[in-house]
Amino acid sequence: MKAVTKSSSRIEPVVFHTINTIFMLFVVAITLYPFLHTLAVSFNDGSDTLSGGIYFWPRAWTMENYKAVFISGTIYHAAFISVSRTILSTVLGVFLTTMLAYTLAQPQYIFRKKISMLFILTMYFNAGLIPNYFLIKELGLLHSFWVYILPSLVSAFNLIIMRTYIRGLPGSLTESAKIDGAGDFRIFWKIIFPLCTPVLATVALFIAVGSWNAWFDTFLYASSDIKLSTLQYEMMKLLGSTMSTNNDPSLLAGNQHNQQQALVTPASIRAAITIVTAVPILFVYPFLQKYFVVGLNLGSVKE
Repeated sequence: MKAVTKSSSRIEPVVFHTINTIFMLFVVAITLYPFLHTLAVSFNDGSDTLSGGIYFWPRAWTMENYKAVFISGTIYHAAFISVSRTILSTVLGVFLTTMLAYTLAQPQYIFRKKISMLFILTMYFNAGLIPNYFLIKELGLLHSFWVYILPSLVSAFNLIIMRTYIRGLPGSLTESAKIDGAGDFRIFWKIIFPLCTPVLATVALFIAVGSWNAWFDTFLYASSDIKLSTLQYEMMKLLGSTMSTNNDPSLLAGNQHNQQQALVTPASIRAAITIVTAVPILFVYPFLQKYFVVGLNLGSVKE
């Protein structure tokens, strides 16, 4: 009996790790396949894509899909606007959210519950599209670059995560700093802010992804000003024009005078647009990934 028990105790971990590895490989495969398929379609000839059978590797290599995406001269300036708004929104949003969260995490601040409740209410109630538009207009933010930054500086969701994380920090840190004569801002900048690295990375990733992917605010508040157009809005317009010219999609690539060039189709353009807009933010994620899970767990569990 002892021999059977020992052998089973040795086999069980092997079986578990084998099944776990197979399951995780399956999860990785189904997670990566959509991206790899889209990447393959973006580099494949559009007319060949229509016949199907493209999975992980292009069958007829071409760069015409990306040429069609970047043929417009406004794309590069739109990309600059998207990068600028993403960087500014992330830096200012993280800094101001952390400052507000630090204030609301202080037990001696008598208005912390009321202000926290006001922010929480914004997660459930919204004035609507038209009142928001008139508010932006009255604030003088229409056709202004700051319309991308100011309205979304502080998110209630990010604020709650940040405040919860700061509450979990030892109170003795701030008490000893106050005894040494440090003020609130010095305590925040020298002690609290550096200790919030995991949750800062989490909130920064949330803000950066949201700012990078945003296009509807451009459509509402700055669609008539080409200088304020963002990359995602230009991609949306290109995709719309692709779908509307489905009967003659080769016009989009500017190749109507060269019948030997690859045909560009809505499916191939859509794949190229997806890759162009997704790849930049994918390069940012690996640098924040090691902090992301830790910051999200600590910021949502501690209370």
